[in-house]
Amino acid sequence: QLFLNRDTMPKPSVGKKKALIASKAVQQGVNTKQKKKTRTSVHFYRPKTLKLNRNPKYPRRSVMGENKMDQYRILRHPLTTESAMRKIEDQNTLVFVVDVRANKYQIKDAVNKMYKIKAQKVNTLVRPDGSKKAFVRLTPDFDALDVANTIGLV
Repeated sequence: QLFLNRDTMPKPSVGKKKALIASKAVQQGVNTKQKKKTRTSVHFYRPKTLKLNRNPKYPRRSVMGENKMDQYRILRHPLTTESAMRKIEDQNTLVFVVDVRANKYQIKDAVNKMYKIKAQKVNTLVRPDGSKKAFVRLTPDFDALDVANTIGLV
């Protein structure tokens, strides 16, 4: 009697083994183990795709826009009415007609740049004619009367 065990059986060649695996893959297909994904929600959300940053070949604008609201545009002119003069003398306050779109911070900065003075606070009101009036209260170390003289109000 001839007993065959694993050691004595002839081994198939490597090429034949690869050919068998390939033929099996062709017959069955390679993606047979894929399971259908179970949906846990009734809502469908569009999948998030790759969003790349803009990388333009050339700038769309040749020159960047400059700030049009400079100190000369903000401060139109100082006011020289009787009530404005009284404010200069009594309350250490200068009165200007300013651009309607200027805010208090811009007015304060413009006064500082134009006349080299520090403003303590700025009050504004829009007049019935549509222009904006700014009351610029100066700090105690600046005198409004001296500043008014250098500007040419008094």
